[in-house]
Amino acid sequence: MNILIIHTAFIGDIVLSTALIAKLKDKYPDSNIFFLTTPVGKAVLANNPRIKEIICYDKHGNDKGFSAFIKLTFSLRAKKIDLCICPHRYFRSSILSFFSGAKIKIGYDVASLSFLFTEKIKYDKTKHEVEKLLSFVDKSEKRYELEMYPDQNNINNIKKFIGKTNKKIITIAPGSKWFTKKWPEEYFKILIKNLSEVEDFLVIISGGEEEKKINLELSPKVIDLRGKISLLDLAALCKISDLVISNDSAPIHIASAFPKTKIFGIFGPTVKEFGFFPWSKNSTVFEVNNLYCRPCGIHGGNSCPEKHFRCMREILPESLEREIKNYLYSKQIKLGCIK
Repeated sequence: MNILIIHTAFIGDIVLSTALIAKLKDKYPDSNIFFLTTPVGKAVLANNPRIKEIICYDKHGNDKGFSAFIKLTFSLRAKKIDLCICPHRYFRSSILSFFSGAKIKIGYDVASLSFLFTEKIKYDKTKHEVEKLLSFVDKSEKRYELEMYPDQNNINNIKKFIGKTNKKIITIAPGSKWFTKKWPEEYFKILIKNLSEVEDFLVIISGGEEEKKINLELSPKVIDLRGKISLLDLAALCKISDLVISNDSAPIHIASAFPKTKIFGIFGPTVKEFGFFPWSKNSTVFEVNNLYCRPCGIHGGNSCPEKHFRCMREILPESLEREIKNYLYSKQIKLGCIK
């Protein structure tokens, strides 16, 4: 059986879809799973042993345009796909699903051009995104975890920056695509400064080139990896971290692939009901409950509509610092180290 998954969304969405891959392979152990995604999605899925082939579709780059789209559809048909699953809800993905040649084409009922699917799955807004994805296979309630597969090269890349340490590793991801999803810069400065002064803690900052614009005024004790590591390097870092602190962004989902890693998620304009809270059971979310204007949008925004930004400003750095220290000192956890 040849199965095609089409998902060309954001990094976090692709990480969340790894549970779907696991469930498909569980139900159809002899199947060949093909995954069509973006170059960034390919980086997320690299080394996944459940996938036969990652099909890279650079829809905003080298594969932009009608001729490249047609070429892609022909290459998909050549794979003789039996089942096509399309979690991406936009028209281009629906069309790709239709032209894939698959006998069975499954997508969400709310997707653009959903009439092109042979079967439609209810998009249940009350469920976590992972639960929505798992519903593409069957209605069993077995829990599936997220999966990422950093290899020894990724471990070595992190080791190059960190070296050997017996300190508790705290990874902090201060970025997000949306302004209102970002905990205030000055709050991160305070938290990072105070944590870096604790002898038992090793504080590491993660992020891409965009996060370099966040002025954190880091001391020499802090390891700044912004723009220096790949997504699988970040996965390797999350795996050996004792604690990952992140806004509502991709690092939360990457860290969720490693159940021993504790996650502290900072949520402002977005809420649990949107379905993107940490999937990991080993997680804690910091949020301002019962705020009249929350949530204000599923993706946040470029500015606070109410001009006060209380959903983030009322999550104080001292409260986070207290919880971090309580967790790391009260739990008899293994010290973070790279061997």
